[in-house]
Amino acid sequence: MKKLIILFLLAPLAVFAAQNGPHLDKAPINFHDEASLQRGARDFTNYCLSCHSAQNVRYELLNHIGLSNQQIEKNLMAAGGKVGDKMKVAMRPQDAKKWFGIAPPDLGLMARVKGPDWLYAYLRDFYRDDSTQTGWNNTVYPKVAMPDVLWALQGTQVLQSGTKIIDGRTVTIHKLVLAKPGKMTPAQYNAFVGDLVNFMTYMGQPYHNKQIDVGIVVLLFLGVLFVLVYMLKKEYWKDIH
Repeated sequence: MKKLIILFLLAPLAVFAAQNGPHLDKAPINFHDEASLQRGARDFTNYCLSCHSAQNVRYELLNHIGLSNQQIEKNLMAAGGKVGDKMKVAMRPQDAKKWFGIAPPDLGLMARVKGPDWLYAYLRDFYRDDSTQTGWNNTVYPKVAMPDVLWALQGTQVLQSGTKIIDGRTVTIHKLVLAKPGKMTPAQYNAFVGDLVNFMTYMGQPYHNKQIDVGIVVLLFLGVLFVLVYMLKKEYWKDIH
């Protein structure tokens, strides 16, 4: 009972903390956009698979987004192998831990664990921070061990702090400023990250569209069945009522 009272008292604090967390923009998730998923698959294999793996995903999954085996082998499997292979990384976990302090996590289900909006914000919110081991930090995941591997595309951001009066209180405001442009404009980089997150989300639930289609058919079937059962019920009970 005492524990329940403590949890009840702490619940408002948890809600307050959640409301004051990092701002998360809505990620552009659309599993029907095959072009976006194909671009995301290309970018995932080019930029993510060098350190991270997706061991629950096989390359043949890309057949479902409109890519042939020949396209997959030629454009997305730089290290060779077969289309039926899993998306593994060549870097050994012990080497990764030595270089980064922690082994890079598997990304196969990362979008389901963190959420696509979190990933969309995380990949756009890196900034320079000389106090960290890698020289990079992140507003969504402070003190992150991962360096900004996409800085050449996005450019270099810095964190600027200022104060603002809100309801008579002085509040510290932080914002990211692009100090050095990258190869892409901000709009192009946002689209790039959107495609990447779209594919990462797809990896975690590749049969989402099929599940929805099956669900619609099941609901239609149940609707027709309900009408038939209701008519049958009226026929059986008409003499009683």
